[in-house]
Amino acid sequence: MASSRFPSTVDDITVRLIAGVVLVVALVTLGTQQWWLYALLAVDFTLRAVLGPRWSPVARLVQRWVRPRVRALPVPTAGAPKRFAASIGAVLTVAATALWVVSLATGSSGALTAVVVIGVIMVAFPALESIVGYCVGCALFSVLMRAGLVPEEVCLDCADISRRIPKPAQV
Repeated sequence: MASSRFPSTVDDITVRLIAGVVLVVALVTLGTQQWWLYALLAVDFTLRAVLGPRWSPVARLVQRWVRPRVRALPVPTAGAPKRFAASIGAVLTVAATALWVVSLATGSSGALTAVVVIGVIMVAFPALESIVGYCVGCALFSVLMRAGLVPEEVCLDCADISRRIPKPAQV
């Protein structure tokens, strides 16, 4: 999971803004049933999870055009759980895209129903992140760390709370 391409810390405000963009795209997709939009989200999530936010078109858009207009100070947060959350987004949107293609090829209403279920999740998760600051993927990452399924080395900031406490200014 650790990678030099994904930052060890990220700005939580930027992450929430990215989630807001994902939420809008997910709402448009679900509302208009333009399921091909999941393919675009799948590419973006995959690029972000594998190569880091620098390669994500949505993250770049937010960093360049949206974040500079938001006056909130940066809020550093651990990057590894956010990468895990992006990986969940990648898996869900790749699955939705594949199921949509299956429904086109076979006329399967079951596959299309699964796309809609994933669509509801793809609205709920980014809504929680962007509106209330609750990252479902991060919560799952935390559970996996506590269970020992994710080693502490993957996210030292997650394992040691003292690393997240700002240090007093040196005099």
